[in-house]
Amino acid sequence: MAKEIDRLRARSALETVKESPVIAVIAALPALVLLGVVWWLTNWFVALVVLVLLGAVVVVRGRLLR
Repeated sequence: MAKEIDRLRARSALETVKESPVIAVIAALPALVLLGVVWWLTNWFVALVVLVLLGAVVVVRGRLLR
């Protein structure tokens, strides 16, 4: 049953992005700005490491909240 809920949420999120991509851009903007600033201040490799760490934090927090 949990997998069905995840699929339902994924479909809903995809439909929201298709209907209004501006919402997705606004939601992703802080992460993109942070990535751009880190890239500008250091280099692409450090920005990539920060991006991977942010992704890991999102995944871990998502699993902990369930």
